[in-house]
Amino acid sequence: MHSVKPRILTGDTPTGRLHLGHWVGSVENRVALQDDYDCYFIIANIHAFTTRMDRPAEIRQSVMDIATDYLAAGIDPKRSTMFIQSEIPAIAELTFFFSMLLPYPRVMRNPTIKDEIRDKGLGENYPFGFLLYAVGQTADILAFRPEIVPVGEDQIPHLEMTREVARKFNQLYCGVDSHTEDKDYLAKGGLFPIVDVKLGRAKRLIGTGAPTETGNLLKMSKSLNNAIFLSDDADTLTKKIMGMYTDPKRLKASDPGTIENNPLWVFHDTFNPDLAWVAEAKERYQQGKIGDVECKRKLIDVLENVIGPIRARRETYANDPGQVLQILKEGTAKANQVAQETLVLAKKAMRQDYF
Repeated sequence: MHSVKPRILTGDTPTGRLHLGHWVGSVENRVALQDDYDCYFIIANIHAFTTRMDRPAEIRQSVMDIATDYLAAGIDPKRSTMFIQSEIPAIAELTFFFSMLLPYPRVMRNPTIKDEIRDKGLGENYPFGFLLYAVGQTADILAFRPEIVPVGEDQIPHLEMTREVARKFNQLYCGVDSHTEDKDYLAKGGLFPIVDVKLGRAKRLIGTGAPTETGNLLKMSKSLNNAIFLSDDADTLTKKIMGMYTDPKRLKASDPGTIENNPLWVFHDTFNPDLAWVAEAKERYQQGKIGDVECKRKLIDVLENVIGPIRARRETYANDPGQVLQILKEGTAKANQVAQETLVLAKKAMRQDYF
């Protein structure tokens, strides 16, 4: 199961369709890396149960939506492996073993866990599985022993936990010295690589809505109703951009406009390839010589160039869900072989290979 190419592993929890935040945060990278890496992309449906355990049909549909979006975005099943988490038994077994290597207080110090509890308004009403999913993410990754994990900035705390688990396992069960440099763990006899992180070009894309009372712009999220989806049609895209939050102090087009904390210009900086136009338009905007409407219409054209081809490919796959399911089936079969090999090697290192 070894490839001559270095391996990468990343994926998404199926909570709905992919949006532009996913695109610049990780998906764009995945598409670009397919020729040079052995790519595995997980659809982590078990993790979706942490907050939607009462909506299994919705989770199932989200799995199909994510897979369809992957294909539409340019993930090629001939070059990459897409698979469903719940169909890989080795991940669940590794999750249990890895949970012994992470103290409970360490899991609770994960800032992403804290942010999700706050942002989703969970209070104290979350299942134990919500905390376990942080451990499960380490198993999602290490089951495939990748060298690189392309993720968005908000996932870095999970990656650091994964690195901690890999170090501790290698030290405890493979006899690797704790002073070993991360790059040398495999050469010194370790089973798991200490993964590197590859961030997207936009670490954290903000949404189309207004900032919080403290002035912070919220990241793009389906649950916050501030997302532009890769599957949005032209009319929906236009409505979302024309309704985008800009500068509330600007009462008319001739008023000077603010660039900072203005989603309109964050989006132009992120997506508009015409850097000269962006620089000139920003200057005119700050001088009150150009209005929001003109800048928004320009942004609509820019984003249509990004989303339009994805949308067209998506329609083809959406009309043939059987093909999408077959791609997932074949990818999951391949992923199972890799994860099972990892589990066998892990149990051997732990002296739990009895038969």
